[in-house]
Amino acid sequence: MSVGITVIDNLSINSDLSQLTLVEQLIDKVCASLHIDEDMYGNVLIAVTEAVNNAIIHGNKFSDSLKVLVDVIDNDTAFAFRISDGGTGFDFTNLPDPTAPENIEKENGRGIFLIKNLADNLEFSDNGKVATIFFNKINA
Repeated sequence: MSVGITVIDNLSINSDLSQLTLVEQLIDKVCASLHIDEDMYGNVLIAVTEAVNNAIIHGNKFSDSLKVLVDVIDNDTAFAFRISDGGTGFDFTNLPDPTAPENIEKENGRGIFLIKNLADNLEFSDNGKVATIFFNKINA
């Protein structure tokens, strides 16, 4: 998606879960402006809020001194939300399978699996401190 991309909106929030309402408002605004249908909207809402939630909790560890940045990028065929945190990153290449029998009963560990299943693509960069969630435009 690097060809012809444009940042169409952005948001910087504190590492506080109460800030998720601002992210939801951004998602509403972007999906309305891009004429995203209701089914895709639900996927976007869940995937992006899950990624921001992870950035606040696991990346920034609720630190008052660290922000979560959300950039919305767009091109002719897709749009994406790029979520960046100020943490140390994580090994995104070695995640446990939440559907494995030994992990079924665990309360955590399903967020990235969920995002991957709701979005068209998920890419990590900067040692896992940046997650970019891609959604293909249906009529592109």
